Formats: sequence, C-alpha cells, structure tokens
Amino acid sequence: MKKILSIALLCMLSISLHAQDNEAIKFLGIPVDGSKYEMIRKLKAKGFTYYYDSDYLSGEFNGEDVEIAILTNKNKVWRVAVCYSSHMDENQIIIRFNRLCEQFFQNKKYVALSGNWRDYLIPEDTNLYREIEINDNEFQAIYVLADAPYSNNVVWFSLNYLLGEYFIYIYYDNMNNQANGEDL
Repeated sequence: MKKILSIALLCMLSISLHAQDNEAIKFLGIPVDGSKYEMIRKLKAKGFTYYYDSDYLSGEFNGEDVEIAILTNKNKVWRVAVCYSSHMDENQIIIRFNRLCEQFFQNKKYVALSGNWRDYLIPEDTNLYREIEINDNEFQAIYVLADAPYSNNVVWFSLNYLLGEYFIYIYYDNMNNQANGEDL
C-alpha cells in the first residue's frame, strides 16, 4: 500500500512540475501564449493603443511610455518586446537600467539567472558610447521565474544604442513557442 501511495505521489509531483514548466510567462498578467489577436485584445483592454499600419501597441508600463511588439511563431505568441519611448542620455539610461535590475530583484516572482542581480548593474561612471560602440560590449540582465527556474520562460532586458540614442528593451519570452529550426 505504501508503495502504491509513493508511486501516486511521485506521479502527481511529476505532473505538477511538468505543468509548471509549461505555464507561460505573463506580461501584465497576460500569458505570453495563444494568438497575437488575443494578446492585442487583452492589452487594448488594459489601455494600450494598437497601430494597425505599424503593428505595435503604445501605452504605459512600469511608469513609463512604451511601445510593444508581439512576435509569433505558427500563430502563437512567443515574445512580447517592450521598448521605452522616452529618450535618455547616458546617465539617465544607466540609472534606469540599474533601477530595473533592482525592481526585478524586489519582485519575488523572478530570480537573476546569474544568481546575483548585482552582477547586472552598470557602474555610474561607465562611458556607454565607448563600451557599446567601440568595445562592442552588451549590457543585459536575465531573470527566470522563481517558482520554475528551469522552465522555458525568461524575462530579459538590454541597453541599446541606435542612431545616437539609448534605449532599453525588455523581452518576455515563452521559449516553448519559439521557432527551433523545424521549418528549415
């Protein structure tokens, strides 16, 4: 009888862990999964504006104006890409990037992939232009779900320099829906 109960318990634990691994990461409480149309509809219900001709949404996220792109594979959402709309100089963007690292650390839904969120911080005296454009360095931070750290769900953000301006992009990825070369 103990053996049967043990096997049943292991099966239930296995099913629970598998379900947790397959649970999609959420952006604003919306699973990064399903159709693009449904994701757009749900974001519009949260106050975002969709621009059909350019295929992006705009609105407020984390206290900032942002633009959002939704990426799909085989009609299933695999990424929500968020770009902060406001233009920032080097000092402002470093502060904003470091603040995002701290906000993710304080949010108990996530843990830093590196193990220590402080590994991602950018020193305030960093010359970003030199580091990005000349030294070809990248500034990124990667977080996984605390309750499912080995799942295929990640949130990561990067600092980018494009045409003389600095931007932060945040990506909410459901890698279960990402293309994996099956169409090659």
